Amino acid sequence: MARGKLRIYLGAAPGVGKTYAMLAEAHRRLERGTDCVVAYVEHHGRPRTETLLHGLEQVPRRPLEHRGGSFEEMDVDAVLRRAPAVALVDELAHTNIPGARNTKRWQDVEELLAAGIDVVSTVNIQHLESLGDVVESITGVRQRETVPDEVVRRADQIELVDMSPQALRRRMAHGNVYQPDKVDAALSNYFRPGNLTALRELALLWVADRVDEHLTAYRSEHRVSRIWGSRERIVVGLTGGPEGRTLIRRAARLAEKGAGGEVLAVYIARSDGLTGASPKELALQRTLVEDLGGTFHHVVGDDIPAALLAFARGVNATQIVLGSSRRKAWQYVFGPGVGATVARESGPDLDVHIVTHGEVAKGRGLPVARGSRLGRGRNIAGWAAALAGPAVLALLLNAVDLGLANDMLLFLAVTVAAALLGGLLPALASAALGSLLLNFFYTPPLHRLTVSDPRNIVAIAIFFGVGMAVASVVDLAARRTHQAARLRAESEILSFLAGNVLRGETSLEALLERVRETFAMESAALLERAGDLEPWTCAGRAGLGPPLERPEDADVDMPVGDHMALALTGRVLPAEDRRVLAAFAAQAAVVLDRRRLKAEADRAGALAEGNRIRTALLAAVSHDLRTPLAGIKAAVSSLRSDDVAWSEEDQAELLEGIEEGADRLDHLVGNLLDMSRLQTGTVTPLIREIDVDEVVPMALVGVPEDSVGLDVPETLPMVAVDPGLLERSVANLVENAVKYSPPGQRVTVAASALVDRVEVRVVDRGPGVPDDAKDRIFEPFQRYGDAPRGAGVGLGLAVARGFAEAMDGTLTAEDTPGGGLTMVLSLRAARPGPGPGPLGAGEDTAEQERQPQ
Repeated sequence: MARGKLRIYLGAAPGVGKTYAMLAEAHRRLERGTDCVVAYVEHHGRPRTETLLHGLEQVPRRPLEHRGGSFEEMDVDAVLRRAPAVALVDELAHTNIPGARNTKRWQDVEELLAAGIDVVSTVNIQHLESLGDVVESITGVRQRETVPDEVVRRADQIELVDMSPQALRRRMAHGNVYQPDKVDAALSNYFRPGNLTALRELALLWVADRVDEHLTAYRSEHRVSRIWGSRERIVVGLTGGPEGRTLIRRAARLAEKGAGGEVLAVYIARSDGLTGASPKELALQRTLVEDLGGTFHHVVGDDIPAALLAFARGVNATQIVLGSSRRKAWQYVFGPGVGATVARESGPDLDVHIVTHGEVAKGRGLPVARGSRLGRGRNIAGWAAALAGPAVLALLLNAVDLGLANDMLLFLAVTVAAALLGGLLPALASAALGSLLLNFFYTPPLHRLTVSDPRNIVAIAIFFGVGMAVASVVDLAARRTHQAARLRAESEILSFLAGNVLRGETSLEALLERVRETFAMESAALLERAGDLEPWTCAGRAGLGPPLERPEDADVDMPVGDHMALALTGRVLPAEDRRVLAAFAAQAAVVLDRRRLKAEADRAGALAEGNRIRTALLAAVSHDLRTPLAGIKAAVSSLRSDDVAWSEEDQAELLEGIEEGADRLDHLVGNLLDMSRLQTGTVTPLIREIDVDEVVPMALVGVPEDSVGLDVPETLPMVAVDPGLLERSVANLVENAVKYSPPGQRVTVAASALVDRVEVRVVDRGPGVPDDAKDRIFEPFQRYGDAPRGAGVGLGLAVARGFAEAMDGTLTAEDTPGGGLTMVLSLRAARPGPGPGPLGAGEDTAEQERQPQ
């Protein structure tokens, strides 16, 4: 069966019209012939909303009873039996009352969706779980009911129901939201203009972020490279120089002018290096951009303008911020520079801002775009000097006779210039062309490619050799410069990476995303397998469509040990990049090992905690074990003594003391063993159906007569429990209640049915427990007040709660009306029955519309 579709109307605050919009949509669907029913809609007494309910089929609600009040919840079973095409479910974040089918209403909705029913629901922005702290800081109200963000994000459609704060306050003043007696309090508290404006902004930004996620996924799936300026994304190009902080602040100010603007700072390390890149300065700039709410990116690219534009288009940026060039005026001879190149090639959809700063024209600026080790500009200049230089020089020397020796020196100078500019190949071409021109024009016989004087042959050979030597030296220097610059770029990347990993700031997925981003890949995945013949499994991935079955399916695979590999798709990497990739792969393996070691450390911590508890347990029970043992030993020694003739009454008293001590010891040892089982997670309940009135009387064995009163009707439904665990839980509760009850006051054990739950209440009239201690009394080794050592080791309630939870039940403490403490043990009924009456929950707080705070 296909899963149903979820549509959510999202609002900034109660009263903006979510329920009204949902009902209007239901009427539109009915007019189109869609089978649509109202599963649960709360109109809150608003006449216009109530009017829209007319004409819609409403599934009867489920009546429930809770703490003496009657309430209604959505009847999930009835909706499933009705099986409409569309169900309307209001207040998605609502918490159902105890005894309902599910704890939260969004869980009810999940059941309807799984059954193939489309659901239309409503929720307010303040009920999203991730925004709880933000909403509390704005409104001063902590939202008690929330819905996980992922539940809302998975919705097929989210429609924002928007209303200005002024319009909403007018609606309230006209009585369209709350009753007249509550309007003044609401307007002066929760519904202040500032609160509503902030909540409205939260709603708008949250919806915008989700729309952006869909847009990014769509662009990736359809491989859209053209920029869509749906929101302002500003890329800041950094060089590692001191002007970077100025650029980042300028970009942050630009982002503030547009709603939802983002700042992405990118440092591009090229294979032949960025001049003046300071790791310390880059670290400061990274901290600054993150403090301003942006992100920092480190990318490798041989062509800086192309890499910067590719990154900007990849993140769908709308603006690029660059600093004015730090190069001196004479350096522009070699090209226009990165800023001018980026501005020229950015296209009409990407704005480029050139920002002035204090380092302009001070040198050590961005290098020009280059394709080879010496750069394209120098290559062009070298070949120009190699081809045009000898020809121009020959024309000049034809007009002036300087002698063969001077002619050769001048041609040698041109060859050296070509070597210095363009390297080996231009120098060889210049030397060859110069030799031919010298032979043709200046060595006898003239204008012929022959040499009659042997000395001229030697001179031409020396000329050609010197040219080759100079060219070789220049080429070797260029190679060494290239290698040094590349190693510097690699060291900066690896230093940055290692610092993050060593500080534990990088998760495996974040590291793989960094790999994908650094090498401009489509996806990256870390694959592993247990053995040579075992299948590969994915330990982590980033990007779209990573290889998940075999590393060989990827464009690039880097083995890590025998059974792990880093696989990337997108393009084939050159061999020189694999060294950096190998370091990334090793770091990925380290991160994975760290994650697993942390998990093992957590498990070890749990074991250590268990050992600590056992150690504390043995220390705590030393007195309680010795007391019954000492009493038993003394009574046995007295009975075995031949010096005293004990009467039958004395013997009976001593035997009774032995029995009481043994019972006390048995109870103590039983609690110790039970607590040990709970701490090690070895409690495995054997669930079966049984009547409560069969188990509870058995739990009262050992308590003083007339100290407990029973009120367990025989008509209660059967419960699905482990009888042994239930008996021990009730016994511990009763023992604790009797221990703290005043003399002459009986403990009451009562049971009642609440639809699909059965509650067992143990009521005492003792001193009670403050609210802040009601949870603490269920912790191990906790005695309340000034209970003496002989009163036990404080394990009874901890064992009772542990057993209750093992049986899918709950154990809570409540105040007894008139003084005392009531332990409420809630158990799952085997077959839910009608119960004694309707069951409901307290006031609906999902929308917090009943009583504004």
